[in-house]
Amino acid sequence: MDRRKFLGNSGMLASAACLTPLLGGCNSFGGGGKKVSSGGGLKLSFEPYDLQLKHVFTIASFSRTTTPVMLTKIEWGGLIGYGEASMPPYLGESHETARKFLSGLNLKQFTDPFRLNEILSYVDSVAPGNCAAKASVDIALHDLIGKLLDKPWFKIWGYSQEDTPLTTFTIGMDKPDVVVEKVKEAAPYKFLKVKIGKGMDEEMINTIRKITNVPLCVDVNQGWKDKHEALDKIHWLKEQGVVFVEQPMDKHNLDDMAWLTQHSPLPTVADEAVQRLVDLPKLVGAYSGINIKLMKCTGMREAHKMMNVARSLGMKVMVGCMTETSCGVSAAAQLSPMVDWADLDGNLLISNDPFKGIEVLDGKVILPNRPGIGIVKL
Repeated sequence: MDRRKFLGNSGMLASAACLTPLLGGCNSFGGGGKKVSSGGGLKLSFEPYDLQLKHVFTIASFSRTTTPVMLTKIEWGGLIGYGEASMPPYLGESHETARKFLSGLNLKQFTDPFRLNEILSYVDSVAPGNCAAKASVDIALHDLIGKLLDKPWFKIWGYSQEDTPLTTFTIGMDKPDVVVEKVKEAAPYKFLKVKIGKGMDEEMINTIRKITNVPLCVDVNQGWKDKHEALDKIHWLKEQGVVFVEQPMDKHNLDDMAWLTQHSPLPTVADEAVQRLVDLPKLVGAYSGINIKLMKCTGMREAHKMMNVARSLGMKVMVGCMTETSCGVSAAAQLSPMVDWADLDGNLLISNDPFKGIEVLDGKVILPNRPGIGIVKL
């Protein structure tokens, strides 16, 4: 589809927008569930936490060894739903901003957690931005509702455990000897995601290919500047067994991205270029697909809508994560049976996970058959 022609077709955009209220909503549910007495208003609490990374995490623009998160709880009817806000620096959120936002919420006014759309619309309206903080409330509320229904969310949405994909395991940029160590540690995984875009692209790929022949995808994090050079790199990467290329160029450079996608032998996936549902129409023709992350899009409710709308627009779908605990990753994984690719390794990159959730067996995402988002507090 010609991107400029699509952008000029307001009728088609309106049709896509009209789909969104119908997808992913869940104000009411049938079936059984746990018998609980009304707990009055929803009780929200939260605490800061710092994730410790097993290795220095390096992408095209920065390196870090920790990630600040805010852990949330929503209590109602004797049950607790858990949530999380993971806030890597580039998102512009922090313990301070999350604390300020969450402190300003009045969830006690809501006495029925099943009024999900009403509650989360209120949360989204309190202040602009704060997407990760909003996601922490969304995830906790979904976890609570799933526990009240005594069902995991993939079943509430009608998905099957058998359909989960392989997850990628991320190899950050580093010296060759460290890359070798990381790849050896990743031996149980059958699909690797390689961070490139900082002038060491060939070195990274060649180092990895000396050790393993598993499929690769690459995440450039906007590191390439020239579309012709980018296309040459993609042709070379295809020869090295790369499956797709994530965010190859600047997120604002949609015209060059449209040219690159049109000529690329590999699918291109938007990451930094897509945050929320409203971003999707402008990306048609500029990218082959999108990477949905709960921390960018305010949580499970909007992620589910984004997945369905992207499909209606003919785009591929990837579900990803930041460096997160098993809480955030397990919440995102509830979508995984319906995506093309998954990058759900954020909990595997940290050394102090306070939850147990999804597992990975022979590289495949394994969804636990536990209610809510499927986690256990350790």
